[in-house]
Amino acid sequence: MTATTDYFEYTHTVGFEETNLVGNVYYVNYLRWQGRCRELFLKQKAPAVLAEVQDDLKLFTLKVDCEFFAEITAFDELSIRMRLAELGQTQLEFTFDYVKVTEDGGETLVARGKQRIACMRGPNTATVPSLIPVALAEALAPYSGRTRSLAGRAA
Repeated sequence: MTATTDYFEYTHTVGFEETNLVGNVYYVNYLRWQGRCRELFLKQKAPAVLAEVQDDLKLFTLKVDCEFFAEITAFDELSIRMRLAELGQTQLEFTFDYVKVTEDGGETLVARGKQRIACMRGPNTATVPSLIPVALAEALAPYSGRTRSLAGRAA
């Protein structure tokens, strides 16, 4: 991850188990990679939020989508690049660029996705919307592509 980028990056090498009988990547893997990128972001950039998840914070995925532009196959090198598209009071939205990286440094956008998340708290039978934790908002600020003041956000 380079300090000058406005995205969080997860790099991935496609394996045989992620392809179908024809040899190209099965579509559900793109959604798995979104989840993996989000998890690694939390681990690396927002560990305090992981502690809240172990307590009672729940990050519900409300919507995911992915648009495909080119096929990829086993052993292709990918960069999954996550950006913050929207930060509300209780919900946020990420975008994901799936970039195939070649040995000579070339890049090809092969897919683009989105994921909408709601922050919830409480027992499983009575969850209610919750404000986005300040620690999460602060960790996401560098990936919004724009400068945003987080001062005054409620905890």
